[in-house]
Amino acid sequence: MTSIEVAVLGIGRCYWCRRREDCSRFFEDNPFPIVLLKQQSGIRCLDLSASRMKLAVVDEHNSCVVYDLKTKEILFQEPNANSVAWNTLNENMLCFSGDGCLNIKANDFPVHQQKMLGFVVGFSGSRIFCLQSVSMTSVDVPQSASLYRYLEKKMFQDAFDVACLGVTEGDWRALAMEALEHLDLKTSRKAFIRIRDIRYLELIHSIEERQKRGEGNDDLYLADVYAYEGKHQEAARLYKKAGFASRAMDLFSDLRQFDYAKEFMTGSDQTEVKQLIKKQAEWCNTTNDPKAASDMFITAGDYKSAIEIIGGNGWMERLMEVARGLSKAQSEELNLCAHYFKQNGHHSYAADIYTRLNDNKALVELHVDTHHWEEAFGLVEDHPEFTDSVYMPYATWLAENDRFDEAQKAFHRAGRSDEAGKVLEQLLYNALNENRFTDASYYYWILAKQSLDGTTGDEKMSEESRIAKFDEYYAKAEMYYTYQAVQKYTDEPFTSHMPEVLFHIARYLLNLLSKSCPPGISRVKTLYTLAKQSQQLGAYKLARHAYDKLQGLQIPPAFQETVDIGSVTIRSKPFHDKEELLPMCYRCSTTNPLLNSMGNRCINCQQPFVYSFYSFEVLPLVHFVLEDGLRDEQAVELISKDSEAPAAASQDQWQESASGNVQSLRLTDEPESSNQFTAQLMNFEHGSTEYRPVVATRAMLQSMHESEVVVQKWPSPKRWNFYKNIMSDVTVAMDTNSQKIFLAEDYDLLVLQNKLPFTHSSTQLG
Repeated sequence: MTSIEVAVLGIGRCYWCRRREDCSRFFEDNPFPIVLLKQQSGIRCLDLSASRMKLAVVDEHNSCVVYDLKTKEILFQEPNANSVAWNTLNENMLCFSGDGCLNIKANDFPVHQQKMLGFVVGFSGSRIFCLQSVSMTSVDVPQSASLYRYLEKKMFQDAFDVACLGVTEGDWRALAMEALEHLDLKTSRKAFIRIRDIRYLELIHSIEERQKRGEGNDDLYLADVYAYEGKHQEAARLYKKAGFASRAMDLFSDLRQFDYAKEFMTGSDQTEVKQLIKKQAEWCNTTNDPKAASDMFITAGDYKSAIEIIGGNGWMERLMEVARGLSKAQSEELNLCAHYFKQNGHHSYAADIYTRLNDNKALVELHVDTHHWEEAFGLVEDHPEFTDSVYMPYATWLAENDRFDEAQKAFHRAGRSDEAGKVLEQLLYNALNENRFTDASYYYWILAKQSLDGTTGDEKMSEESRIAKFDEYYAKAEMYYTYQAVQKYTDEPFTSHMPEVLFHIARYLLNLLSKSCPPGISRVKTLYTLAKQSQQLGAYKLARHAYDKLQGLQIPPAFQETVDIGSVTIRSKPFHDKEELLPMCYRCSTTNPLLNSMGNRCINCQQPFVYSFYSFEVLPLVHFVLEDGLRDEQAVELISKDSEAPAAASQDQWQESASGNVQSLRLTDEPESSNQFTAQLMNFEHGSTEYRPVVATRAMLQSMHESEVVVQKWPSPKRWNFYKNIMSDVTVAMDTNSQKIFLAEDYDLLVLQNKLPFTHSSTQLG
């Protein structure tokens, strides 16, 4: 009996049937079957490939036989099979099962086996469908084995087709690299696209472009591939074989393998030799071996790079050796040497180089930049065209180093007499913007002195105008100097001043601000400081006045709460100030109130108070002027004579008097001239607003001790100020630069702290 099995295979009305010993094909519209092939044994299972060009048959002897339907030839056969299935996605791959194993065969390569029970009924991609009893299962099988068999045979397109069925990224990379090494660029590019390797894709694109232009050959392309893979020796040999030995040298140079690079160097090409040495030098420099790098650059003739390394490391002696070996024509290298000499403070070496180059302009700039002014002036004498180039920087340097008198002369010699004032004004502007009030006071002090000596640029000013300008600038210097303490108290968390000092400073400053506030000075902060310290020290009346004034001003938010609380709490305090805080006038012995409408003057005799310019306590000094016809220098000489013979004055302390028939001798503590000075202390009109100073005669001056007289020696045309200390037990001192007077202990403290007012120079006891 003949059994017939029919199955639909493919598209169209085409059917396959197998009898026991043959396989036939028939169509629905054709009643006659077409016999495809016959075999001796019976057929158990068969399957047709996707292209219908190959037929796999499993016979009754458990053999899997594969036929080529076109030639009817047996392509191959495998034993131990009970079912077979072609891969629907790959024409050359099938699988069959038998003896508990799954067999996968690609092309004519050996079979790949793995354990599996059941019958194969389908194979698609890398998934196999198996029938086990009554259940259908799918198995994922790796395609790596088939892929590598194709790679062994250099069948890269077939290997790519297998890889598309499903392999790992490593398998894709192996396919891409193998194809690239055999210059199958198309397959390699597709494989690298799969793994997104941009670097190798760029290499493939470069090779394709060169192939289109007809550049290079296969050895050169393969050398590039080996270089990318890290096979440097193979790449170098191929470069040399292709006639591009320089590329091999560049390859090893980039890898810093200079010994290998030398093997591919042609001895006749000195350019390549120097280039290799330069690369080796650059490598030594990056590996912290600058000495070897500089030597190699010199050997290669790259003096500029060598100079940069030597100069950058500060090897001046070595740099001088290199400079001596350079010719005058190598001006760029010599200028670079001079730059490093100048940068490292070797002025003489740099000057020698500029002299060799006859570059007088650079030589002038060198002297100016290094502040070798004597050499610069000597050069100006021979080359007057550089006058402005020397004296302008010289004047600026003098101004920056607080030598403004000399700076004025330098600016004048440079034809820019107005520049000194502009520089100083700019410094003053910057100091105020940056709240550096101590510096601002110093700059105003300089302006005050310049106003007196007529170096402000306006030489036509009268003496009265110059003195008025001096007084204006000097008053501002005092304001900014005192305001620095107030500003630190309100803006910083700590202050070095005692409450009594802050109290006196704020009161003194407030009297100076009776008319208007200069830029940067805050009346609110001054009143705030005065109110706080007054309340703390018991000057409640003054504190009440300060709080009342604050209420009429715009108070910063940071102070608002404190001011509000203080304004309320001060109402509970007595309406008077402590007596020990009230200043006393040492001329008329009048105790002055803290609230003084006259400012820093006595309300009785109108004499200005003289304050110790640190603690701002009133000093026991009485101001006096000289009688007409007596010059300041003569007065100082008269006072000095007394100190030379103090005993002579004591002999005249007996005074004779006659009254009627009675004659008497009286021993006095002071000479008559001294009594005259004391008598003049009360020579003023009570209630008058005009200040009448004490006028000292020659006799009065001769009776004074030098230790009890303080002289403020102002520059001409301002007259000197003379003061007499009426309390010998109070020692005062004076700073001869700022002409400010202090208590001796205050002065000593400021000297130790280097904080004397209006000056940056050393101080002397006056």
